[in-house]
Amino acid sequence: MLMSEAVPYLLADAVRTAHSGPQRLSRVQRIRLRNLVRHARTASPFHRHHYRGVPSGCDRLSQLPVLDKPTLMSNFDDWVTDPDVTLEDLRRDFLSREDCVGRLYRGRYLVMTTSGTTGEPAVVLQDRLSWRVYNILGRTRPQPVVRRIDLAELARRGIRNAALFATGGHFGAVALAERVRGISPFLADRTRVLSVLRPIDELVAELNSFQPTLLSGYPSVFVLLAAEQRAGRLRIDPVHILCAGELFTPAMREAVYSAFGCPITQGYAAIEVPALAIECTHGFPPFKLDVCLLETADSDRRPVPPGVLSDSALVTNLANRIQPIIRYDLGDRVMLQPQPCVCGSSFPVVAVEGRTNDLLSFETAEHRSVQILPLALGVVIEETPGVHRFQAIGTGPRDLTIRLDVDDEAVRGDVERAVGSRVREFLGSHHVSDVTITCASEPPRQEPRSGKLRQVLQA
Repeated sequence: MLMSEAVPYLLADAVRTAHSGPQRLSRVQRIRLRNLVRHARTASPFHRHHYRGVPSGCDRLSQLPVLDKPTLMSNFDDWVTDPDVTLEDLRRDFLSREDCVGRLYRGRYLVMTTSGTTGEPAVVLQDRLSWRVYNILGRTRPQPVVRRIDLAELARRGIRNAALFATGGHFGAVALAERVRGISPFLADRTRVLSVLRPIDELVAELNSFQPTLLSGYPSVFVLLAAEQRAGRLRIDPVHILCAGELFTPAMREAVYSAFGCPITQGYAAIEVPALAIECTHGFPPFKLDVCLLETADSDRRPVPPGVLSDSALVTNLANRIQPIIRYDLGDRVMLQPQPCVCGSSFPVVAVEGRTNDLLSFETAEHRSVQILPLALGVVIEETPGVHRFQAIGTGPRDLTIRLDVDDEAVRGDVERAVGSRVREFLGSHHVSDVTITCASEPPRQEPRSGKLRQVLQA
């Protein structure tokens, strides 16, 4: 067993590790890694084959091969440690149904997917142990968020949480929000999941009616809502804002703070390792190294030292047994700070570059400017069957160019027509009905410096 599932043990261990020094933390990491590798070799056919040259009792990451999403997803049925779970059944019986978002697959596993930003979406299951670990971490280490919240004001006005995320799939943030609503009657009526695919005027109307005291969502969403607040169309007074999922620049933070005047906390998470980092009271996110391991790597997957921005991040989830995630190439560019945080945390501070996409601005028939969230447009395109990768470029107030890579088995012309139809319908719902959409013959272009693909940008 990797670690006990007993709640008292997990509670005591989380508190003890949070206040431990580097030596004990290193020992805990080695023990958990060794147990995880042993479990993966025993229960996962893929890892048993892939680790056949790894020494017995391995407790060093450097002795293990790096794995990426395409490799693992192409071996999904052998990757998972439950032989009753297959990707075909999962997609047919569960992922195809929106009413299953946040429910437990086979009564045991929380299922989340990425939105497919680099090809085939990742499908990740979290078992009972990992769910308990993340839940306990949220209860025992809430200080970074709690210290920023005016608890007296929140108690006076009541909890009303508006979660603004992309819907239409089992995406991580939505699945987690719906799971919490499903298991907590108290929060079920006090949490609303609002789709950022909806027109901004609809979001504004619902937020004005709901009057949330807590907001969570993407930075670009809050930049757009901040403009609505300053214009007087949005009239809400949140107590706290939690954002994640995109680059949050100082200018964006200032724009959001000046509009709402409440504390803002930025988090860093991924469905492969949900409990990554969250800002402390000094504005820096310590990385939770007792439940996950982080390596910063260059383009050749060689380690880079603290203080140097990586080309990628390799993560290891020490809590998930159903789907061992060990030295997984996450693709994010991060930097470990060479100095510990002044808050006194024993965990290192991580800086994340994040995704850099642009808000797109289009003109309506009435010559009114409408801004479109990059993540919302991205979901519409990448969820079209046959799309492998895309890049959308706003080339004018009524012009949009889309570069596509299509799946091998897809017919390009059919995919282009489907993308054009879906995007026109989406823009039409935002009162933008006269945009020329061009599917270019050239493929998506990566940034020459970072090698990253900016998916949505304004020319």
